[in-house]
Amino acid sequence: MLDKLFARYEELYPELVEIRRELHRNPEISNEEVETPKKIAAYLIELGLDVRTGVGGRGVVGYLKGGKPGKTIALRADFDALPIQDEKQVEYKSQVAGAMHACGHDLHTATLLGVAKVLSEIKEEIPGTIVFLHQFAEETTPGGAQFMIEDGCLDGVDVVYGAHVMSHEPVGTAQVIEGYASSAQDDFYVEVQGVGGHGASPHMTVDALVTACQLVVNYQQIISRRVSPMRQAALTVGAIHSGSVTNIIPDTASLKGTVRTFDEETRDVIENAMQQVTASTCEAAGATVKFNYIRDCPSIFNDATETDRIREVAKWVLGTENVSDAEKMTGSEDFAFYQQVVPGTYFMVGGGNPQLNAVYPHHHPKFDVDELSIQHIGKIFIGGALNYLSDGEIKKDLKKNSVLL
Repeated sequence: MLDKLFARYEELYPELVEIRRELHRNPEISNEEVETPKKIAAYLIELGLDVRTGVGGRGVVGYLKGGKPGKTIALRADFDALPIQDEKQVEYKSQVAGAMHACGHDLHTATLLGVAKVLSEIKEEIPGTIVFLHQFAEETTPGGAQFMIEDGCLDGVDVVYGAHVMSHEPVGTAQVIEGYASSAQDDFYVEVQGVGGHGASPHMTVDALVTACQLVVNYQQIISRRVSPMRQAALTVGAIHSGSVTNIIPDTASLKGTVRTFDEETRDVIENAMQQVTASTCEAAGATVKFNYIRDCPSIFNDATETDRIREVAKWVLGTENVSDAEKMTGSEDFAFYQQVVPGTYFMVGGGNPQLNAVYPHHHPKFDVDELSIQHIGKIFIGGALNYLSDGEIKKDLKKNSVLL
C-alpha cells in the first residue's frame, strides 16, 4: 500500500510546488491571514473532507473519516508568514512588500494538502480518522495553537504529529529528537521608576538608568548560580531604554528580554529568581519597579513511542544513513501546546541545498529551501499516520525491501 501511496504523492509534486510558490508570492503575516485559510479550506472541501474554518480565529481543520473504525491522529502545518522583505531573486519571490515566508510555512502547508489528497483517495481503506490541522499565527506570542485547542481542534484526537523543514540540514535527511526537543519561551518586561535630576547632582536623584544596568548584570548570575549545571537555560536581555540627553539623569528606564528553558522545574527557578533579584536590586537603589514575566510556549516533549515510529518511517523514506537523532533546539515552537493535550512527536526534514542557494537561516531575507523536502515530509506523514492507525501493520518489510499491509 505505501509504495503506491508514495508513488501517487510523487505524481502530485508539480502541483504541490505550485501551491507552495503561490503561497510564497502572496504571504500573509501572523493574525492577518485572510486569503490563505480560504485557499486551504477550498482545497480540503474539494477533496470531500469535513472542514471547519475560523478555528480559534483563523485556523482551518479538515477531517478525513476512514471507512473502518479506529483511532484518531492529527497532522499539523502552519501557514503564517513573517514581516520581512523578501530579497531573493526567484520567480516566486514575495509580491507583498515587507512580508515573506522566511521559515518554510508555505512548504508545510502545501505538503499537508498533498497528504490530505493522497489519503482521501483511499478513504475507505483507512482504519480511523485523520485530522489535518492548518494553524495560523505560529510566529507570534501567543501563537495560534492555544486558540485552536481551546476551540476544540484536538477533540477526540489520540496523537499528533508535526514537522519542520530545516534550511541548515541537507535535503534528503531527517532528524528526530526524543523527549525535550525545543526550549520553552518566556519573555520579561521591566520598568524602573526613579527620581530624575541634573547630571551634575546625582546625589539628589534615584538613577533609574544605573539601576537598570545593575539589573542586567545581576540577571547574568541567575543561570550560573541558581540553575543546576546539569540543566540547560539561557537568559537574554534584548533591549534597554532610558534617557535622551547628556546632562539629565532619567527618572525611568525599561528593559526586556527572553528566557529559554526545557524542564518546568528550571523554568520556575528562573522566574522566581528574577522576581527576587529585580525587587531587591531596585529596593537597594531606592527605586520602584514593575516586573512582568510572561510564559509563552512550553517545551516540545516528544513521546518516545511516536518518535521511534517516525524514526523508522523516515528510514523507509530516506534510508537509514540519512536519519539521525538531533540535539535539542533552543528555539521555541507552539506545537508544544498540542503535546500538553495529547502525546505526539515533532520531526525535522532537511531542505538545504547550496546549488539552489538554499543556504540562509530561517527568518533571513534570502531564506529558501529545496522543494524536494515536500516529498520527504509528506511521505513520512503518510507512512507514520497509517502505521499508527493500523497498530504497526502497515510497515516496510526490510528483508524484501517492500511495503506490506
